[in-house]
Amino acid sequence: MDRLFGTDGIRGKANEYPITPEVAVRLGKAIARVFGAKGHGSARAVLGKDTRLSGYMIETALTSGLVSMGMDVLEIGPLPTPAVAHLAKSMNADCGIMITASHNPSDDNGIKIFDRDGFKLPDAMEREIEGMVLGGEIDSAHIGTALLGKAYRVDDAAGRYIEFAKASIGNHSLKGLKIVLDCANGAAYKIAPPIFRELGAEVVELGVAPDGYNINRDCGATHTEAMADLVLRTGADAGIALDGDADRVIFRDGEGSEVNGDKIIAICALAYHESERLRGGAVAVTTMTNLGFHKAMESAGIGVEVTDVGDRYVIEAMRLKGLNLGGEQSGHVIFMDYVTTGDGIITALHVLQLMRDTDKRLSELAERMEVYPQRLLNVPVSRKIPLIETQEVKTAIATAERDLGSDGRVVARYSGTENKFRVLVEAFDSDMVERHATAIAKAAERELG
Repeated sequence: MDRLFGTDGIRGKANEYPITPEVAVRLGKAIARVFGAKGHGSARAVLGKDTRLSGYMIETALTSGLVSMGMDVLEIGPLPTPAVAHLAKSMNADCGIMITASHNPSDDNGIKIFDRDGFKLPDAMEREIEGMVLGGEIDSAHIGTALLGKAYRVDDAAGRYIEFAKASIGNHSLKGLKIVLDCANGAAYKIAPPIFRELGAEVVELGVAPDGYNINRDCGATHTEAMADLVLRTGADAGIALDGDADRVIFRDGEGSEVNGDKIIAICALAYHESERLRGGAVAVTTMTNLGFHKAMESAGIGVEVTDVGDRYVIEAMRLKGLNLGGEQSGHVIFMDYVTTGDGIITALHVLQLMRDTDKRLSELAERMEVYPQRLLNVPVSRKIPLIETQEVKTAIATAERDLGSDGRVVARYSGTENKFRVLVEAFDSDMVERHATAIAKAAERELG
């Protein structure tokens, strides 16, 4: 059977399978059935999107499928993914749906689904939806005219989320801080600047002029160079770069150096631990997390739960262990006391609050974690055969692991959302890291390309 869902929802090229109107209509029908729609008013979905031009196409098709099965749709327009998760819960909807391809280029799009509590769906529920979409016709003939769902535009959705985000730090004043805020020409372009301004920060805007095509283009969390330059030119205290759907964030400190998700989580974990707010005495991170993070947590007496790559797996571990902090190196950070998914804006607010409370520069806070040399390479592949069945790739990995010993590691996996092989090599010796990462990547090019 074909697969629709990857590690973070459904994703692909817009207007190519599976990101087509035809699939979106069927997906809407399947979602409505799974979430119990029986007729107008019986079930509701919050539907948001980012700024991609193709979002209009997918939004219309999804809505058609949902209402045809009797599900009402609350359309909130361009807003961050975490806003959809929050509003699904706060508006007592049955689910939340976000149309986005996150940090991908504008030609891509995708769909993320949340349950009524704002959490991403478990694998079993995704498989159920997937089976309906890929199976036979989803009958909606039993939904007569009087039972058809309705679509409503929620005019105050942005304001609801703005107030929620500010409240996550108790409307703490950020007066005296100057920030460069890069919204990636994405979902947060309208709402992020006023959040920080209303709390007193001086905001220099970047990436706030979306045109349907420029989301993530040379801006945002995956391209922070322009933001770093602006931080230096304006004398800002920090740069904050969101991605296209604002569920993750990468910082630049006042000197222009990058502060990634690992360092952000370390900063917040240490602060939470010292103020006795770290539930469970531990944090949850993924296999990609830097060895330096583990050393910093060990020194502070903080436990570390390690999961597969993907913020959904981090969240599952947090819920299982009763933790309130976790995330990924890529900038997904989850503050479970406030949100149910990665939230770049709320993460930024908490970091800025720490800067104000401690009267320390971001570089000072970040230096508590030493970063070990690390090389991550992405190799486009034409096939994804199990790595245990490869020859060249498996041999290159074994050679690297033998040379690195206990002072380093190799993490090799396929992307869950793209046709790519990813290899991470990490050790004390940067030359060894580069040599082995390159060797494994070249083996993957030859064997999997």
